[in-house]
Amino acid sequence: MTWAALFLAAAALAVPNVSATRMRRQDLQSVRDTRRHPVTDDILAVAASLDVLAACLRSGMPVASAAAAVAESAPAGLAMLLRRAADLVALGADPNRAWANPDGVADRYVDAFLRMARRSASSGTALAQGVEDLAVQLRGEAVDAASARAERASVLMAAPLGVCYLPAFLCVGIVPVVAGLAGEVLQSGLL
Repeated sequence: MTWAALFLAAAALAVPNVSATRMRRQDLQSVRDTRRHPVTDDILAVAASLDVLAACLRSGMPVASAAAAVAESAPAGLAMLLRRAADLVALGADPNRAWANPDGVADRYVDAFLRMARRSASSGTALAQGVEDLAVQLRGEAVDAASARAERASVLMAAPLGVCYLPAFLCVGIVPVVAGLAGEVLQSGLL
């Protein structure tokens, strides 16, 4: 009996934890997904995260601490960049390396933010105002995109209505009037 218990304990220690392996696999999948998709899938969430970052910086938090704090609630792609930069800055890495885009995410807002962070680190300018301005710009573009989608939807909704109501208008409104006038003209003998 003791040998069976011993073998069972050895097997439990030797076999890796299945849930931990599954969690690692899910983490890798989420990293792959953020590499395939742009960071600003949800522009308003990115803008809100940038506002929180600006508020943290204005309150006097160091850039590394503020980036780490915002990374907890930021969208996945932005959180990954903020966490990486916060870790590297906290370790004393070169700011140009810390605020680089490691995966080459092709997103103009992320590139603008990272450029601002590098410029702020090298020149000593305040990062908070630039981040706030970028968040305002993101919100403005989100409003413009929503307005364009609404206008496009109204045009697309008008097409089926036109296809349905135009023939009905012709059959019920125009054809009887023309037929009535044609009947009167033919009965009067003018033609």
